[in-house]
Amino acid sequence: MATECVQVVGGGLAGCEAAWQLARRGVPVRLFEMRPMRSSPAHSSDALAELVCSNSLRSDAPENAVGLLHEELRRAGSLVLSAADATRVPAGSALAVDRIAFARAITERIEAEPAIELVRSEVAELPSGLAIIATGPLTSDALAAEVQKLCGDSLYFYDSIAPVVYADSLDLGVIFRASRWRDPAEGEGDYLNIPLSRDAYHRFVSELVAAEKTPLHPFEKPQYFEGCLPIEVMAERGPETLAFGPMKPVGLEDPRGGPKPYAVVQLRQEDKTGTLYNLVGFQTKMKVGEQKRIFRALPGMANVVFARFGSVHRNTFIRAPELLDERLQHRARPGLHFAGQLAGVEGYVESAALGLLAGIFVAAKARGTEAPLPPPPTALGALLRHLREADPRHFQPMNVNFGLFPPLEGRAGRAPRRERNGRIAERALAELLPWTEAVGAAPAQP
Repeated sequence: MATECVQVVGGGLAGCEAAWQLARRGVPVRLFEMRPMRSSPAHSSDALAELVCSNSLRSDAPENAVGLLHEELRRAGSLVLSAADATRVPAGSALAVDRIAFARAITERIEAEPAIELVRSEVAELPSGLAIIATGPLTSDALAAEVQKLCGDSLYFYDSIAPVVYADSLDLGVIFRASRWRDPAEGEGDYLNIPLSRDAYHRFVSELVAAEKTPLHPFEKPQYFEGCLPIEVMAERGPETLAFGPMKPVGLEDPRGGPKPYAVVQLRQEDKTGTLYNLVGFQTKMKVGEQKRIFRALPGMANVVFARFGSVHRNTFIRAPELLDERLQHRARPGLHFAGQLAGVEGYVESAALGLLAGIFVAAKARGTEAPLPPPPTALGALLRHLREADPRHFQPMNVNFGLFPPLEGRAGRAPRRERNGRIAERALAELLPWTEAVGAAPAQP
């Protein structure tokens, strides 16, 4: 009997990952992406899996929760992690990618997969039969209206994008290269750093607070995700907030000497060639003219050329604990699954993880079976647990973190945090293996 074709709506990280997992299991897929027929406020190309915010997939260290999730996805045969590893750029312990090469790699592999039919067309209605909705934070108005009809009162918050500048427009006579806590004997660090004195820092904070911002619609209430607050929103919380947040100087000293900075602006490499740099933690909703004026007043940035200005965009998601079952299927619409940020996670890697899980679950359903759930002690299992067990009345998207994992027992649970996290990671990877074997995971070759 022929396997039912699964419709996947959305060509972002979650949609591409879901389509790939289905195809790898012999299930035919029709993947819908509305670009270039219709674009979004944040995208700038027609490529699949375009990263519209940072180029960083965050820490790659396994003792960090997202680093553990990276490794689990690798072992589960993730397309996204395979492409990220193949296009990574220097970023210390973080996994950062050349965003153009990354999107190109995923697009080429999706287009070359015979089991996937890529359809460049907007989907305005919820599909029937087996389907995965992975349209992300920028779901089109028409489809968002259909999702809201099904899901009731949808929640929303606003995500902000950080500016990107050209490296050759920076004054490296003022800016120094270093990574936090890196021994100078180990060579130069991966980040560029703009040192600020106490007075310069407080002038900068005052300018952020007074800057003209992009207004929201009168009927919209800004509900920013705490992990991606606009820089000026953080500044409004108090004059020292930034100095203890994204601008903290701890562990950063100019190897050339000079006074210890009171605060530091860090810039992270965006592409393999080192042409572009991202202002780390500087997501913003300031107007373009204000971004030019305020950022060019920073030391070493008087003549900076912007490759991309910061911006703000709406991010929609559903109440997953109330609406979805343990396999990301809508309780009132059997066969209809949700994945990615729309399902209630935050972050590139978490979105890809839900795409991988949805693809595995739906592939089994298409063949009349049921895929096992990832074990709760794994990062994949912890994410599903959050979506299933969080309080739906106060549900907010969540990055993966060790607070979502089952605690260690006995003395191990009382060990210092770093040691405890390492043991949680070891336990997770040990318990992941039987699950990857059961679901037929295979490496996604770069």
